Amino acid sequence: MIPDLKEVKAAAKRTGPHTHNTPVLTSSTIDRMLNATVYFKCENFQRGGSFKIRGAINAISQLTEDERARGVITHSSGNFAGALALAANALNTKAYIVMPSNAPSVKKDAVAGYGAQIIECDPTLQSRESITKMHQKKTGATFIHPSNDMNVILGHSSAVMELAKEAEQLDVVIAPVGGGGLLAGTAIAVNHLHYYIETIGAEPFGADDAYLSLKTGKIQPCINPKTIADGLLTQLGDQNFPIIQKLVSKIIRVEESEIIHAMKFIWERMKIVIEPSSAVAVAAMFRNINEFKKRKVGVILSGGNVDLANLPF
Repeated sequence: MIPDLKEVKAAAKRTGPHTHNTPVLTSSTIDRMLNATVYFKCENFQRGGSFKIRGAINAISQLTEDERARGVITHSSGNFAGALALAANALNTKAYIVMPSNAPSVKKDAVAGYGAQIIECDPTLQSRESITKMHQKKTGATFIHPSNDMNVILGHSSAVMELAKEAEQLDVVIAPVGGGGLLAGTAIAVNHLHYYIETIGAEPFGADDAYLSLKTGKIQPCINPKTIADGLLTQLGDQNFPIIQKLVSKIIRVEESEIIHAMKFIWERMKIVIEPSSAVAVAAMFRNINEFKKRKVGVILSGGNVDLANLPF
């Protein structure tokens, strides 16, 4: 069931006081290249460096006082770890973050800096899930999934609601897809703005489980993904896949070289830092230039958390 417009607006109202209304930027160079008008929604300037705090804020905001007192818990080695920790801090809630032992120290430091308690696990999905369940039972904390939670998905929809106020009469919106929370939230918002706006997903060939899921009609596992876009290594869930299946017209896959080129291009031409996962959406647009000709295109730049010591260019 697709959340209605009332739910989308309520989520935007809840997230607003605790998130940035991130800038919408344009590039005359890119407009000329595509013969289109492109609006970049810059979630790389969001609190915590990515869109994910939107969903975290919306999810925590709807907990009861008793649930907030017991805290929230998730397992993540990426952006959602920091996002949930930051959101919990903003809403005076305790956060427990289960992180693999090999997670980058810079990410662990950020999570700890927001006041969350880090619980280490082995770098396997089985270890993540079992450790999370054990500590959830021990603490009574509410588990919040990084992408397969309807309140998280609705929180993410607020990015498009903001975009639409600055870029009226869009024809298409592109968002990267990993776990599916951002793409589902984008599609929900787009669906309620105007029926004729198209939502397109972008994904690496090396982690194309969402593309295969749409093609086969059922969720395909993300097996041994290999891509520089480390934020897109997770698979779809039963909450977001039905939304994507119904509201997303297609998913464009891109090569690793195209991701690197797009990332470098945005850094050089627009003078902003985006991470590889964000570059996937840009690469999809560059790959299918004719598809976007003479259209108004919204692109969700999902984040800007980059390991500067390990750049691909």
